Amino acid sequence: MNSNKNIIFLGMMGSGKSSIGSLISKKLKLPFIDIDNLIEESLRMSITEIFENKGEDYFRKLEEKITLKSLKNKKNVIALGGGGFINDNIRKEVISNHISFWLDWDESILLQRIRNSKKRPLVFKSTDKEIKEIIKKRIKVYSKAQFKINCNKLTKTEIQKKIIKIYELN
Repeated sequence: MNSNKNIIFLGMMGSGKSSIGSLISKKLKLPFIDIDNLIEESLRMSITEIFENKGEDYFRKLEEKITLKSLKNKKNVIALGGGGFINDNIRKEVISNHISFWLDWDESILLQRIRNSKKRPLVFKSTDKEIKEIIKKRIKVYSKAQFKINCNKLTKTEIQKKIIKIYELN
């Protein structure tokens, strides 16, 4: 059993990393860490404000620092930001020392979930075609996660049960 490993959730924005992660942490009685929330709290700004005022490069550097620090803790449930796993240093640490779950959805479902969201600065002013390009690029990296959970036809409870079963068997 992964008694000292963190459970890491990754996937596109809108894939349910925070909501599923929170449910799993309650069920397993483990602390829950949402990286995007930690970033917002550290600067007392929303992700959108950080992108607008400081730029994406600044955000990515801060995301790496906060994520790597959070990953040093053990036995937590952690929701990465949508782009967190794209970072080589974060990805290597997650793959080497933690158990990772990619919450995978069909492109059409993701588009519905993230379209016109003011909370997602990378896609706020993007066309569907541009969002599909981001999804395509990220899928190649997300596929390196230890476990892929196809969420399309599952309820939150079914996703939770599936993840806990896998976690307990590993």
